[in-house]
Amino acid sequence: MKTIKLSAALLAATLLVGLSACSGMSRRDRDTAIGAGVGAVGGAVLTGGSAVGTVGGAAVGGVIGNQVGKDR
Repeated sequence: MKTIKLSAALLAATLLVGLSACSGMSRRDRDTAIGAGVGAVGGAVLTGGSAVGTVGGAAVGGVIGNQVGKDR
């Protein structure tokens, strides 16, 4: 039970720090970061948690996220 509470507290602190770091980003930078995150999760799921799949998915997702808002 202690480990779950500690894990939840660490997750909450990490999310707060991560979200505050995004406040000065441009919309295109945020799209890139979101694309990389979604791509990493997708790559991990599709390859069964492979590190290469996760990194590859993050790279592809980051490029797609960067290009989505290019014309705005």
